This record gives sequence, C-alpha cells and structure tokens, in this order.
Amino acid sequence: MTKSTNIKKPVAAGEAKPPRKGVAKPAENVVDLEMSTGADSHMGLRLWLRMLTTTNLVQAELRRRLRNEFDTTLPRFDLMAQLERHPEGLKMTELSRRLMVTGGNITGITDQLEKEGLVSRDTDPNDRRSISVCLTPAGRKAFDKMAVAHEQWVVELFGGLSLDEKSRTHQRLGKLKQHLLDSLKD
Repeated sequence: MTKSTNIKKPVAAGEAKPPRKGVAKPAENVVDLEMSTGADSHMGLRLWLRMLTTTNLVQAELRRRLRNEFDTTLPRFDLMAQLERHPEGLKMTELSRRLMVTGGNITGITDQLEKEGLVSRDTDPNDRRSISVCLTPAGRKAFDKMAVAHEQWVVELFGGLSLDEKSRTHQRLGKLKQHLLDSLKD
C-alpha cells in the first residue's frame, strides 16, 4: 500500500498554474460563449454568441462600477434613467413594460428608492388604482452624477474601437435591428 504525498509538481515555464480550490479563476480565463460552437457553426449563431458575450462583459463591468462608485445596482440605475426621461412620471405598469421586468421587481426597486428619498409615488386622480413614479430633486441630482460616470465608462469600454469602427458597427446593427423588426411583426 502506497502512501500519498502532498508534494507539488513544479510548473513548467509558460504553463498555466491550476487554480487553487475555492479561488475564482481570473476574468481573462473566462470562456466566451461563442467558443462553444465549432468552426463549422453557422456564422449567424457565432455572431449572436459574440454579441451576447460582449454585452455580458460590458454589463458586468457597469454593474461592478455602479456598485463600487455609487452603491447601487444596474436595475436601480435603469429605473431612474427611465424616470429622468419622463419628468412628469411614469406609471408602474409602464416602467415594468419599458424595463421588461415584472411588476413585483418594479415595486421592490421603487420601495427602496422611495425610502432613500430618490423617487416619489403619486396616485392618479382619475384612476386611484394607478400609481405614477417620479424622481425627487434628490433623485435627479443623484442620477445626474451616475449618468455622467456611466457615459464615461461606456466610452472607455468601447475605446478599443476607432470612431469609424463604432460608426460602422452601429450602422450594421441598425440594419439587423430593422430586419428583425420587419420580419418579426405579427
């Protein structure tokens, strides 16, 4: 019967060290979703997975920065962004539709923001079951700070592309968006 030992085998130059147990792998080791397709995969599928991977990377970084800089979440930022665009306020059902989340999610976020004095709720005088949400002056001031930082972060994150590359990508994605809107009509 042989006894096992805990002697570590040396790592050769250029060889990656295996991750320690309980330690997350660094971000650079994250496998892209697009890598799960084979070389012969349909290009449309590969493009979709690249777009999804890129979106996830940008969104994760924005979430991290919002949390670190403003102690807030992306859903809270998104809700406040909708309200900033509509100073007259939006009904809870409209916020739910615009943010594509359930009414329960909107209620929970609104409850938090209201406790912090960032939004207010008002009952519609014509329909007491309908509630409208508005940014308070403190909410507008807080959102303005976040929006400036958010814009700078997005510009920075897309800094790896030239203005021409960003413009061409924007134009091509617009063409794809219009194709989808035209072809997916009921």
